[in-house]
Amino acid sequence: MELIIKKNPTDLAKAAADLITKRITDALKTQDRFTIALSGGSTPKALHELLAKQPYVEQIPWAQLHVFWGDERYVPIDDEQSNAGMAYDTLLGHVYTPEDQIHVWKTDLEPQEAAADYDRTLHEYFGETGESFDLVLLGMGDDGHTLSLFPGTEVVHEKTAWTAAYFLTKQDMYRLTLTAPIVNRAKCVLFLVAGPKKAAPLKEVLKGAYNPDLYPSQEIKPTDGELIWLVDEKAAADLSQTM
Repeated sequence: MELIIKKNPTDLAKAAADLITKRITDALKTQDRFTIALSGGSTPKALHELLAKQPYVEQIPWAQLHVFWGDERYVPIDDEQSNAGMAYDTLLGHVYTPEDQIHVWKTDLEPQEAAADYDRTLHEYFGETGESFDLVLLGMGDDGHTLSLFPGTEVVHEKTAWTAAYFLTKQDMYRLTLTAPIVNRAKCVLFLVAGPKKAAPLKEVLKGAYNPDLYPSQEIKPTDGELIWLVDEKAAADLSQTM
């Protein structure tokens, strides 16, 4: 696990953009496609907006990207809560990646059907070879959740299935999500975490006792890949007491 601390969210977004650009360009020297899973939230939004501008927009071979999402709210893509909709507005609508290489969660299906459809897509794409994403971008909520793995939910402990759909009572909506088994097969998982509200849960996730029922982000630990936490100083404030 690597921890990188940046001064503020602006510096964090730039560091993430630099890291992602280098990983994509390096990987494409030896392979013909790069598979990335995007995240929702305010920190990834700032990253998307940066990647859609110079110099990144010209440095990245967008046509060779294959795009997935870590999770999605069960809302139409034109809903303001849609992670895919946000990504199109801030990034994918400004670059050229073929539509057949962009894999959104199909929220026009019933929730369980949408999860099964995504599962089929992933298995067709990766097969049973042990391959997974080249890069998974994740955020962490104030409650220590990541993806749609929320504290106290059964999906946190999923060991086999790659996708899940369930009704999250506290949000009064269905959530669609990748699970730890497929994410932990990725070559690299990059967490982006910013802001003072993340300080306490970040300390627990990284330094506290293992308790994924309270801090589901602890379940993300790549088997053979890299785990990078890119955080700003406010999010890292409580870590300095234990480092």
